[in-house]
Amino acid sequence: MQSSLTPFRVAVIGGGPAGLMAAETLAQAGVRVDLYDAMPSVGRKFLLAGRSGMNITHAEAYPDFVGRYGASAQPLRPALDAFGPQAVRDWVHGLGLETFVGTSGRVFPTDMKAAPLLRAWVHRLRESGVQFHMRHRWLGWQDGALRFSAPGDDGAAGERLVRSDAAILALGGGSWARLGSDGAWLPLLAGCGVEVAPLAPANCGFDVNWSEHFSSRHAGEPLMTVAVIARDTQGREMRKQGQFVVTQGGIEGSLIYALSAALRDQIAAEGHTTIWLDLMPDWTAQRVADELMRPRGARSLSSHLQSRLGIKGVKAGLLRECLSKEQFSDEVQLARAIKRLPLRLERARPIDEAISSAGGVKWSALEGSMLKTVPGVFVAGEMIDWEAPTGGYLLTACFAGGVAAARDALAWLTPR
Repeated sequence: MQSSLTPFRVAVIGGGPAGLMAAETLAQAGVRVDLYDAMPSVGRKFLLAGRSGMNITHAEAYPDFVGRYGASAQPLRPALDAFGPQAVRDWVHGLGLETFVGTSGRVFPTDMKAAPLLRAWVHRLRESGVQFHMRHRWLGWQDGALRFSAPGDDGAAGERLVRSDAAILALGGGSWARLGSDGAWLPLLAGCGVEVAPLAPANCGFDVNWSEHFSSRHAGEPLMTVAVIARDTQGREMRKQGQFVVTQGGIEGSLIYALSAALRDQIAAEGHTTIWLDLMPDWTAQRVADELMRPRGARSLSSHLQSRLGIKGVKAGLLRECLSKEQFSDEVQLARAIKRLPLRLERARPIDEAISSAGGVKWSALEGSMLKTVPGVFVAGEMIDWEAPTGGYLLTACFAGGVAAARDALAWLTPR
């Protein structure tokens, strides 16, 4: 329970990781906290993201960790310095849960699940005095008060005005709208003179104009041990190795997500982009050519590819999909394509399918985490225009942003 209450009351709007962390930081400082969320319960996206393993942060060297945030590394650095990967692990341990580092450096709770963590967290928040107000959708301001759409005592829809000494907005980005982060706040802030960038998909898949023949045979199949070569908007080549999945209408998966920001931006600039697939990244081009040129006797070229190079299934299908019959039959061109197969990407998948989103409140619109045009209102999490790859980076920055917004609010309130 709170031990020494301050005279301040702060509204936190949004019950995701950033909002919950802001609420906890404020409550620990003795502030009266009301947390509002449009959904019936908090942490819905957090729970869904944790279904395949709750990756909370990453254990790589800290300078490398910070570098994963790209252009936003510098403005995010103060928050990450104050509440970084080790602080996240210590915080989880404080909830009575242990963590471990996986082979990839990703950090997980020992049981790999999000639900026990969220239950323990919400319990601690309630014990600290945080008041939860569910089914409260923020609609902006009216006469200086926060305006919500909320059910009345009889359950019927209505509106409610709330006054507070400060407010922290942690409303999420634009992905997975059914879980609450629908980006509806963007025009509300823009109407108050806040500089915002349009929301865009991040960590997303891309559309490819597959033939019906290829799609019907290979949709859902993973491409294991491949490399992708791509170019950014400055024409610089990037190469990453890993795996991804062929979908009914395109490609998705961890390897594609790692390149998605550059691919999305190039499509925005040029209307489409091309990536190149190295189907045998552990082989040199010369070795591929030498094996392909070996006599095959009466065997078909497809059998020869499988026998000499192990290329079959979806990899063989891709070669036939992306090459003409003449190119596929020409062993020199085929060997070259195995190491650098061009694949045209038409567009990013819709933002609602993306793991996260880019865009939102521009850094230039903030003083610390407070909106320059709306004093006393602070923002945290994916509402701000930054993005990061999967691997614990998204969640860590949301946690850190929640802590930073709460501390900035406390610093702003204290002289008052």
